[in-house]
Amino acid sequence: MADIIIMSSSATKQQIDNVVKKIKGLGFNVNLSKGAEKTIIGIIGDTRGISDEAFKILPGVGEVISILKDYKLASREFHPSDTVIKVKNIEIGSNTLTVIAGPCSVESKRQLLKTAEFVKRCGGKILRGGAFKPRTSPYSFSGLGLEGLMILKEVKEETGMPVITEVLSPEDVDRTIEVADILQIGARNMFNYRLLQKVGQVGRPVLLKRAFSATIGEFLNCAEYILKEGNRNVILCERGIRSFDTAFTRNTLDLSAVAVLKKETHLPVFVDPSHGTGRRDLVLPMSKASIAAGADGLMIEVHPKPEEALSDGFQSLTFDMFAHLMEEIMPLVKVVGKKI
Repeated sequence: MADIIIMSSSATKQQIDNVVKKIKGLGFNVNLSKGAEKTIIGIIGDTRGISDEAFKILPGVGEVISILKDYKLASREFHPSDTVIKVKNIEIGSNTLTVIAGPCSVESKRQLLKTAEFVKRCGGKILRGGAFKPRTSPYSFSGLGLEGLMILKEVKEETGMPVITEVLSPEDVDRTIEVADILQIGARNMFNYRLLQKVGQVGRPVLLKRAFSATIGEFLNCAEYILKEGNRNVILCERGIRSFDTAFTRNTLDLSAVAVLKKETHLPVFVDPSHGTGRRDLVLPMSKASIAAGADGLMIEVHPKPEEALSDGFQSLTFDMFAHLMEEIMPLVKVVGKKI
């Protein structure tokens, strides 16, 4: 079962091309990763019927490795170097900490524009805002829908900020990519395989949130659904899991998952401390802890008047609190060797 072929440092271009040709001839796709000294060729597909010896005998092949994990494309074995995702002039997953911030839901243009301008002034790079909102209660505010998308588009044009918004179904994707620079798959939809396949086909960066009860392996396999369709721009987001203790926090923010994901995968890893705790007073300390754990970015809810928010006001930061958070995390960002 051959999954990764590491070419020797002396392998010629012709030898590499011959290996790629053989793999494709067997009906598999190829992921080619060229480093300074070695070229790594990943075989995409079910390789259980393929012997390692079929490739070991080829000129220029240095080593053949089998991957036992289901999530091959997401695996760091398959892609050793970190993936960097470019959104306009922003690089996600490099040596920067990217802050996504904004209201849970788009409520009005005035609300969103005011928030966007403040977030941008404080150093936030990407504006969040939900047009379509999945809610636990069918009676809760579920977003403005297409009107919300139009507001996002107008605010994006006026501020120059890239925007991220959630898609709930495959039918939402085509109209949402006309506005959104990043598509968000929420925790409730992590196991929506048809939706994962659809966003994998459009090529737009996707931020995938971990489901409430999902294991890390399940989380990575859902990312694999997107990667397998050809979209390699996937951001993983830890947003808390459900545990036995709900008296003090909305969810249990699993920061150990950040360290594990950074080791297991090459994909950028974000943390949402707003949903992860459900308490605005815990967002700052959990943001600091996320950075220390190795997160590539934060996703934070900010609202001009949280007490009047139509959704998640209890976990949204005020403008003053967001400005304070950006000031407080700056020294830590520098300590871990990054910049905002």
